[in-house]
This record gives sequence, C-alpha cells and structure tokens, in this order.
Amino acid sequence: MKKLTTLLCCLLLIGHAQAQNLADSPWHIQAQQIDPNRYFGITVANGMIGIVSSPNPMKVSEVVLNGAFDTYGRGRVSNIMKVFEFANMDLDIDGRRLGGNNISNYAQTLDMKRAAFTTTFDYADRASITHTVMALRHLPHTALIEVTVQAKKDLSFTAHSVMQAPDVLREVKNSYHLIDRPHALIPLMTSVAKSPTGKHTVAASNSFLFEEHRGEEPQLIHEEWDYGTHRLKFTKQLKAGESYRFAVVGSVIATEHMADPHNEAERLTIFAALEKRERLIKRHTEAWEKLWQSDIEIEGNLAVQRAVRSALYHLYSFAREGTAYSLSPMGLSGLGYNGHVFWDTELWMFPPLLILQPEIAKSLLEYRFQRLEAAKQNARNHGYQGAMFPWESDDTGQESTPVWALTGPFQHHITGCVGFAFWKYYQVMQDKVWLRERGYPVLKEVADFWASRAEKGSDGKYHIINVVCADEWAENVDDNAFTNGMAKEVLGYANAAARTLGLPENPKWKEVADGLVILKFPDGTTREHASYNGEPIKQADVNLLAYPLKQITDPATIRKDLDYYWKVLGDNIPGRKGDSPAMAHAIFSILNIRMGDPQKGYEQFLDSFQPNEAPPFGVLAETAGGTNPYFATGAGGMLQVLLNGFGGLDITDQGIIQLKTRLPSQIKSLTIKGAGKDRRIFSVKQ
Repeated sequence: MKKLTTLLCCLLLIGHAQAQNLADSPWHIQAQQIDPNRYFGITVANGMIGIVSSPNPMKVSEVVLNGAFDTYGRGRVSNIMKVFEFANMDLDIDGRRLGGNNISNYAQTLDMKRAAFTTTFDYADRASITHTVMALRHLPHTALIEVTVQAKKDLSFTAHSVMQAPDVLREVKNSYHLIDRPHALIPLMTSVAKSPTGKHTVAASNSFLFEEHRGEEPQLIHEEWDYGTHRLKFTKQLKAGESYRFAVVGSVIATEHMADPHNEAERLTIFAALEKRERLIKRHTEAWEKLWQSDIEIEGNLAVQRAVRSALYHLYSFAREGTAYSLSPMGLSGLGYNGHVFWDTELWMFPPLLILQPEIAKSLLEYRFQRLEAAKQNARNHGYQGAMFPWESDDTGQESTPVWALTGPFQHHITGCVGFAFWKYYQVMQDKVWLRERGYPVLKEVADFWASRAEKGSDGKYHIINVVCADEWAENVDDNAFTNGMAKEVLGYANAAARTLGLPENPKWKEVADGLVILKFPDGTTREHASYNGEPIKQADVNLLAYPLKQITDPATIRKDLDYYWKVLGDNIPGRKGDSPAMAHAIFSILNIRMGDPQKGYEQFLDSFQPNEAPPFGVLAETAGGTNPYFATGAGGMLQVLLNGFGGLDITDQGIIQLKTRLPSQIKSLTIKGAGKDRRIFSVKQ
C-alpha cells in the first residue's frame, strides 16, 4: 500500500511538472478550468477538413469540409458543408459511460508545432485517459484519433467509435464491412448522404487501428442506432498498471472533390489504416515541421509569442498548397460567414502567407483565376467591362451575398483587392511564366473593370460613384478613398505587368489612374468619401492608402490621417467597444510603427487581438467580446503588424525589402524565418 501511495504521489508530481512545462511553452495552448457554457472550440485542420473541439470528453463539435457548398441555412445562399462527425467516441469503464460528471483533472491542449489536440482526464481512481486528434497534413481528407487508457486498478473498458450525420445531411445510408487479408483485417464503418438540395454526395469512412498482430485484435461489434448514427465497439480487460493504445483513422470527401466519394472515402481510410499509426504521425509531423520552417520568433514576451504562433497555426491550418481553394474569414473553424471568400483573403490573410508560405498563397490566387469567367459574367450583368469579383464568393465564384446586404452589389473594392494580390505575388516570386499565364490575364480584366467603372466628371477628373466603402457603415456614397485608391493602384499594376511581359501598355488605364480623385478636407486630411463629415467609422479605410497601398507616402499626411481617423474608429468611442473588427487596429499599429512610434504601435497591436480572445483557448473573435471565432482575418491583421510593422518587411518590385524599424520595450528581438522565395531570415533587435 505504501508503494502504491508513493507511486501515485510521483505521478501527481510529474503531472504538475508537465502542466507547468506546457504553461511555459510557446508551442502549447492549454485549458484546465473548462466551463462548457463558456467554451469556444479550437480547430485542428489541414486545409481540407476542419475538426472543431468540444468541451465534452472524446467528442468534436463539428467537422467542416472545404470546397463543398450547398444552399441551406442562413441567407438563402450557399453555405460551406458541415459533414459526418466521424471522429466522435464514447468510452465505458466497468460498464459506466464516462462524461463530464464522473471525470476529474480534465485538460485540453493544442500542440501547435505538431498540430495535435490532446484531451486528458482521470476516471475516479481507476484510469487515466489520453485522447488526441490530428487532421493529417499529408492526407488532406483524413484524420487520426489516438487513445491511451492507463489502468490504475483492474478494469474492463469498452471503446465506441461513433459515426453521426449532422441534421443538414439527408438520405443517410450506413454500412459496415471487413477487408479480410492474411496480413490485415480492416473494419470499415461508412456513411453516405446527400447534401441539403442533393447537389453533393458526401461520404465518410473510419476504421480502428490496433497494434496487435493479425488475428489477435479485439473482437468488434457493429451497432446500427438511429437514422443518422452507427457505432463500432470493442472491449478490453486491463490489469492495474497496464495501458492500452489504439487509434481510429477516418476520411471524408464529397463529389466536389471526387466523382465517387463513397468508394474513395473507403479507399483513403484503407490506405491510412495500412500506413499504420507510426508512419501516419511521422509524415504528419514532417509536413508541419516543413511549414514551421517559416516562423516568427519573439524574444522576451511569451504571451505575445504564443498568440502570434496561434495566428500562424490557424492560417497554416485553414489553407494548403496545390489546391484552388481560398480562405473564408472564419477559415475551417465552422460555418461562419457561410464559408464564403471576401476581401479578407486578399488584403488581410494573403499577405502573411505570401511572405511565409508562398505556395499556399499561390493556391489562394488559383481560386480566383479559376473563377475569372464568373467574375467577367458578373461585370457584364452590371453593365461593366472586364471582371467584377463578387463580394462573397463560393465554390462557383458567383455572387453569394445575401440579398439584404448591400455589400454584394456595391462593395466593388474587392475587385481591386484581387488584382492587388496577384501583382504582389509576382513582386515576391518574380515568376514570369505565372505572370503570363495567370497574373496578367486577371490584372487585365481587373483594369478593364475599373476603366469602365470610373466616370469622367465635368471637372475633368475621374470618379467612382455609388459604392459601399471599406468602412462598411458608409453605404452608397461617391469617391470612397480606399476604393478610388485601390483602383489607381491596380490600374498601374496592370500596365506594369504588361511592360514586364513586353506587351503594349493601355493608355486608358493610365488616364483613369491619373485622373481618379482622392478627396481632401481643407486642412489636408484625406476625406473618406464625398459626403463624409466626421462620422464614426467601422474600420480603417483612408489609412489603407498609406499601408498596404502606397497612394499616400507623405509623412505629414499619414500622421494627419492617423490622428483623425483613430479618434472616430468605433472601438475608440465611449460605450462602443466591440463595434470594430480586429484587423481595424492592425493598420493603425503598422502605420504608427513605420512613423517611428513603436510604443503606440504596440498598444494598438495588443488591441488587435487581446480583447477578442475567447475562452478557454484564446481563439479570436471578430470583435472585442465577440462569440464567433475563429476570425482568421484578425489573425492576418495581427501578423502583418509583426511582419510589415515591427519587422519592417515591404513588398516592392525588388522583392521583399526591410525598412528600418524599432521594437517596443516589451519585445527584446524579433526574427522572421523562411521569408519569400529564398526563405530568408530577417531580424530586428533592441
């Protein structure tokens, strides 16, 4: 008895030491005091499937599949698909189902370096359980769930793999069969269903992975429950001190990705099962090690380092190279904003990825290129030339904004943002073949749109009439500063691309660019739009002309605009905290840093994420105190503060250069690793 007590004390001390190590780690986010009523899950994703955590042991809250859209839910427009929850489990010990009311020492931890989400807990004095979920980076449609049961006393446990269909899927069909070979026995639990309108067939399949030799595995029992659920279970006896490890591997795919998703889901699961656990984890870890070769290292501030890594982790998780899928404001963290693609991609999330993961950034551009014809049709429908990219874009590239939102027909600056991103990619990568085949075709259509969209007034200047501003509280106004400034910028980029390729420049593009107005107040402050007179603004608009655009470069004007619009930003007006999205603060931060005030920039940097962190993992909401994480747009904004503000990185015709900047007193040094096509290292020190 004394030996057992000593052993338990040692285990307790080890547990405390491990918890402290995680608390001090820049790679781990841990939650120990979990309130199910104040729980905003964190996501493991691989750019194709997103698995959102649950406060309940061995459960996930939802699984999202990239690229698969159907019309259902809010707004009478397409929504990204919630698909089969193939990663759920139940665990019974000595006949009792484990849950929130009979477990202790409950903790959940995201290991960002390995992209692994682990839950640990104890059941009375009988067992300790570890449960880890990974969306396998090297297998886009596949996830691995690993479970270890450590017995403190003799016990019997039953593990259930649960396959469940969300309410949105219909015509659900469940099946179970065994692939029986002399060297392997592969159980396959499969579900197939139709999307809400029948547009897609969705299929998921999973299998247990055991470490025993063929013929020694536990006996499996399949149970068909209700219409949308079936289970596969086994029972195992353990002696005190013994532990048992097993895994579940599962795949999900739709007709968006494969003509025959039913068979392919099973093939992918069989492939993963025969790769086996060790190899799956090895290849997944190696893929993430490659991603983390591009990193932002901060010395002297653990909290900021962890927050920055979390932002990087989420952007890396929500997209992948070699695809033609883009990024939604909420990534793969759920159904937020219907999974649609906005300017959030090109202006906020794309720039950090362009610097640190240019191959992923290339995929985001390929999404737009493959939907260029839809954008050209959209322009024709509105009486314009060229391509008019939709404010909210889905799998088709057609306008998907709910009709009650005026942003769809009028927030035209999105088309400029797309052209902006295409030219920035060329500036970084200097790939003339890509520019000829992808970049210039898009830039030409974008420029033709603006040349037809701008109107020549009686003053001889060009004007853009009737738009929704970047500051979305200003609707149906004329000569919005950011819209006009972005149009000027991309018209110039289109001619620059033509020169680069030895093609003739378009004199109309230059005429319109030179003639577009940027309005001013009498004191020289830039005016947000023709009827603007100091009203509160939702987010940065005028200030975007100085960064990321280069329409305003005079320091005195930049400072004048900074001071004016910071005072009228919604978040800064008494009683209105939570009015502005996270990325609004990032632009003010970057400009103050570049103007030589790193301390003020640091305060605004903290404003860009800290008030928006939701419990228990600090996932970012769109606004301070918001409840809609994960806001990947905000992550893109805060990362630009580190890269383009404190880090001083600037994208020019010479590629990535570094401006001279200073760090705030709260950061000793900043190192940007793996930047650009040459994977360079940039540093700033106190």
